[in-house]
Amino acid sequence: MVLLTWIAEVADEPLVLEPADRQVELDTNTWCLGAAEGDRRAPAVSEVVTAFERTADAIRGRVRGLGFTGVATFYVWHDEQAGQLRCSTGSVSPDALPFGGAYEVCDDLGPIVEGFLSDAEPGLVAWADLEEVPSGSQDTDVQPENAPVAVWVSSVGSPL
Repeated sequence: MVLLTWIAEVADEPLVLEPADRQVELDTNTWCLGAAEGDRRAPAVSEVVTAFERTADAIRGRVRGLGFTGVATFYVWHDEQAGQLRCSTGSVSPDALPFGGAYEVCDDLGPIVEGFLSDAEPGLVAWADLEEVPSGSQDTDVQPENAPVAVWVSSVGSPL
């Protein structure tokens, strides 16, 4: 179960909390976790959730060890376009996560993990899910209306 090992290893990777430079935080603290077909069937959703909870606990300990006294959040989401679970830590509150689009904070990581593990063709979009652009359309600024990304959060810094 390589996925569970990778999730655990995130807790030991470099960690930067730099409120003045959020890009450095993103570049250093964001991890993309994929899984081969066999690895998607092997772990139970509860095992993956538990692995992320343990990682959040370990990062919480590291944040304290760094002497960081600000707000910090560990968060996990399913990047459906890439077919990956992603996680990151930032010196932000859950309502200020660095997503370019809409996201929804959720308390239950299970559905996010279930979506990842049950994705039969990770990173692919079925033809049936594509929307046709009317012929002759000159509007190149059309933005699709996507559902917000579900994001599980865990506070790993000082409370607000």
